[in-house]
Amino acid sequence: MTAHGDSVAPRPLRLVPGDGYPDWEAVYQDNATWVYRTIYARVGNRADAEDLTAEVFLAALRPLRLTASVGEIRGYLRTTARTVLAAHWRETLGREITSIDDIEQPPESEQAISTAPQRVAGVLAQLPDNYRRILELRFLHNRSIKESAAELGVSVANAKVLQHRALRLAAQVNEEGGS
Repeated sequence: MTAHGDSVAPRPLRLVPGDGYPDWEAVYQDNATWVYRTIYARVGNRADAEDLTAEVFLAALRPLRLTASVGEIRGYLRTTARTVLAAHWRETLGREITSIDDIEQPPESEQAISTAPQRVAGVLAQLPDNYRRILELRFLHNRSIKESAAELGVSVANAKVLQHRALRLAAQVNEEGGS
């Protein structure tokens, strides 16, 4: 179970002695940055990225053994990050996510991450007002779908539809802008 209690966590690895880490602190120190960058690149805000990174390590460290090789630990952390992200998006979007892009390679540079706010602002500026507003409320102000609906003066069902359509259009706008 994940921290959200409704999805199946990755199966623990069957580990054999190898070129592992000397202690758990070394596991964290060696992997925290890329796990954080990977998650930040998908959620786009520091608070969620920090929380989800912590969830990844909390979920992954218990079943892992220090005798695992570096590659096995990194593979397991990648799988755990996928599971944690899927649970996050399921909770945030209110629907099941059936696939997540492969998170094999996180952004390598801080510059790629630091330009995210400008890219988000550019995409939001191109959206119709109602789409821009629902995304701002939900993802920039961390409001629930119910709170967002009340602020917009629409039903919860309508807010969910607006959010879904806004995310689809934002993805399209972002893709066109990145080409």
